[in-house]
Amino acid sequence: MTVEIFDYRTVTQEEEFEQIPILDVAPYLADVDGAADELAANIRFVQETIGFYVIVNHGLDQRVINAAYAALERFFELPDDDKQRLQFGEQSVGYIAPQHTVYVTSTLNDNTKRDLNETLALAYDRPANHPYLLRGLRFVGPNPWPQNLPGFRAAIVNFQHAILDVAMSLVPLYALALEQPIDAFDSYFEDPIMWVRNSHYPAVEPEPNQFGIAPHSDHSFMTLLPMSEVSGLQVRTRTGRWIAADPVTNGIIVNTGEFLNRWSNGRFIATPHRVIPPDRDRYSMAAFFNPGPDTVADPLASCCAADNPSRYEPVRLIDYMSWYIDRNYWGRGAGKEFGDS
Repeated sequence: MTVEIFDYRTVTQEEEFEQIPILDVAPYLADVDGAADELAANIRFVQETIGFYVIVNHGLDQRVINAAYAALERFFELPDDDKQRLQFGEQSVGYIAPQHTVYVTSTLNDNTKRDLNETLALAYDRPANHPYLLRGLRFVGPNPWPQNLPGFRAAIVNFQHAILDVAMSLVPLYALALEQPIDAFDSYFEDPIMWVRNSHYPAVEPEPNQFGIAPHSDHSFMTLLPMSEVSGLQVRTRTGRWIAADPVTNGIIVNTGEFLNRWSNGRFIATPHRVIPPDRDRYSMAAFFNPGPDTVADPLASCCAADNPSRYEPVRLIDYMSWYIDRNYWGRGAGKEFGDS
């Protein structure tokens, strides 16, 4: 399959996107002269206009992705009682049953119906003596693992390690894209937080204003999502159109979240997106990639000016994640029960 690689020099910022831009990261990873600056310029353009792109030739073996998706399919086929034993808890990891998320933080849509997906939220797996675990932080584990699925943990952890490597390779590009030194973000990502939303979207008929996952923006610095063969994800353009994220072979979707949106003083947009119920079961692994928990999003000087002063109060990553999850995830350990004020 031939894909058309996006080049920001062939379009203007006023043009409407008809599809998600595709970027080839191979020259950058091969350290080709000038490739980092060129890729960063493309990322800057995309993040200021649509906020979503697909990377190809990123080095993540498709077999690792396939194995993780196969493991998730086996998990979601388990009886409800088995899944509920891993119920989402105070550390914000675990199983979330269908209709237990409502994205009330969305500024785009009045999300009044519970989302149809079911999810296994897992943190980047860490040893029991890791400092984050000893601090009792949320979103870092310990993960609850199913006991009756041989090979499940290995497949998921292999994917976690691989997708984290991809995310880390992109961090210097974001520094360049925001007109910072190439190593400007490095110290914030010495021990990043990554929280993966492993979801199953069933092929069911929704009620009015109900979705697989309702219109929302992510909380993260960036989100990485290996594309599956089943469509469902839609991205909202600046003119209000919804465009489908059509599958790209071995493609990984990357998008800005609200934490980076704040850090960049709104320059990099946290684009609203949604998942409509698919025509057959769909699985996704959305890796929410963030700097360390104590990182403060204080708008960068390169993103502020006399006519564009700082719009946001500084906020710590761990505090913003907690605020976001506690408002959108409902049930035990997720802030409050659905319908409570």
